[in-house]
Amino acid sequence: MESGMPIRRGAALRAALAKIEGRGYKAYKALQGAYDFDGFRLIIDHVQADPYASPSHLRVQVPTAVAGIPRDLYRDRVRRIALQDFLIRTFAAALVAQAGRPKRRIIGGTVSIDCGGQEVLERSALRVLRGGLEVRFVLGLPGEGRAVAGDEAARILCDELPRIVQTSLIYERINRTALKRFIEVVEDQCYLRRQLADRGLVAFVANGAVLPRRSGVDDTPMPRERAIPFQSPPTLEVSLEAPNAGPVQGMGVPAGVTLIVGGGFHGKSTLLCALERSVYDHVPGDGRELVVTLPGAVKIRAEDGRYVNNVDISDFIGELPGGIETRHFSSANSSGSTSQAANIVEALEVGATCLLMDEDTCASNFMIRDERMQALVAKDKEPIIPFVDRVWGLHRSWDVSTILAMGGSGDYFEVADTVIMMDAYRALDRTADARDVARRIHSGRQDEGKAPIRQIMRRVPYPESIDPSKGRREVRIAAHARDRMLFGQTEIDLSAVSQLVDISQTRTIGELLVLIKKRLAAGEGCLAALLTEMCHELEVEGLDVLIGRPVGYLAVPRPHEVAAALNRLRGIKFKQLEGRKRPT
Repeated sequence: MESGMPIRRGAALRAALAKIEGRGYKAYKALQGAYDFDGFRLIIDHVQADPYASPSHLRVQVPTAVAGIPRDLYRDRVRRIALQDFLIRTFAAALVAQAGRPKRRIIGGTVSIDCGGQEVLERSALRVLRGGLEVRFVLGLPGEGRAVAGDEAARILCDELPRIVQTSLIYERINRTALKRFIEVVEDQCYLRRQLADRGLVAFVANGAVLPRRSGVDDTPMPRERAIPFQSPPTLEVSLEAPNAGPVQGMGVPAGVTLIVGGGFHGKSTLLCALERSVYDHVPGDGRELVVTLPGAVKIRAEDGRYVNNVDISDFIGELPGGIETRHFSSANSSGSTSQAANIVEALEVGATCLLMDEDTCASNFMIRDERMQALVAKDKEPIIPFVDRVWGLHRSWDVSTILAMGGSGDYFEVADTVIMMDAYRALDRTADARDVARRIHSGRQDEGKAPIRQIMRRVPYPESIDPSKGRREVRIAAHARDRMLFGQTEIDLSAVSQLVDISQTRTIGELLVLIKKRLAAGEGCLAALLTEMCHELEVEGLDVLIGRPVGYLAVPRPHEVAAALNRLRGIKFKQLEGRKRPT
């Protein structure tokens, strides 16, 4: 699987480490290269310059005949991603199980691999290649002060690593029952998600699903003895077919406008959060492994202080005081309402098919203007067209559904197609009751969105406004956390982008922004078209295409989160193109 590199025997690595024991740390540089062990090859691609520097990059290659994994387990893209994810987790567990205790004076010595949480993502940490498996991981090469700790490095690379490979990458040695179940659960989720649009649904929640999480900072499921399993209301129950689980019963959320209502702490936000995360597949045992949402569902919220450039928000917010027009709205410090309007328009620009909103994180003046406020503040003094007057038209004219978690305004009853009440974490279909309330208790408010939404915006970024350079470096990208990235000299705040679930996705987004700049400089098309094309390339060619060398710290993001990061890059400039026209 590797060419153009001298290959040495594994024994040569142990001898080399013994030879440099106690020498200056830079002596580790001589180890770069490939070493053949019994059943696998170790490749040391990059050696850190200092024990306190970023760790060294290594790979393990296991030939197909040695790994022995049946072809059926990776016969298509879905199964291959599931297999890769399972093996990464198995390799990570073996690292923990095999880790020995270094001497007290040793610095470093930790082996780690980019391993996921509850979502199953395509990662670069492990790839199923034509010749076999390739695992990418990092090691802080051990040192005593700034001297080589060769004996400790030999223990890790020549003694522990072969055992880790044997127990985590060889089919006969791994838990084959768990592997088969993992692949089948992921495959079932993909099949269920593909059925949604044809069934007129935007989401599906299987009966028995466990939606509550252990805590606000722990995404694992609440223990089953404390959680209330989900049960669909009879009127919303549907049956979908999964290739492995067979018929699956649960609640189908119809296309259109859906309200999730109920008292505080009864499960509204828990259900909405499950739906927003279920654009991804989940691992077995997560509780949400048979909960699926359309891939184009995007969470929308207000975002005070957000940078916005050249977004047409005029369908939601008219001319602002001082004669500021909103067809080309820009702001270095947008308000709650203008940022929420921009977030909606930007999501639609890159193909959102369903908007998810929780009133707790929305701008109240953007969501509703009731009868009394309309009576006091004349329409010509209020530029905001409330979302309640736009939500129905988005579905009817543009086939964009909306799911709203709402506990404070019954004015949405008049535009809702479906009303789900959460009562102590139990779902009830209260659509008929909500319509009866709307008939009996008239809101009295006037519809302020009489003109339909004309078009969906299309824009193209100016390539010179995307600057990844810092000092003498043409490209400087660093993901400090899942929700924070340094791009050149600018920090991008992604804390409001809740469907970005992994720091490795953030790293990939940084690389994609650099690629967008290159493609734009070559004269390629609008943002939406560029994202579609690049995401397709990642599917076909893999994540290595982004950097041009094997790395183990990337994961595939959705185009919606890539666009969100680009839109939040302070200093980015866009040119508006003619938008997509409203269907007749």
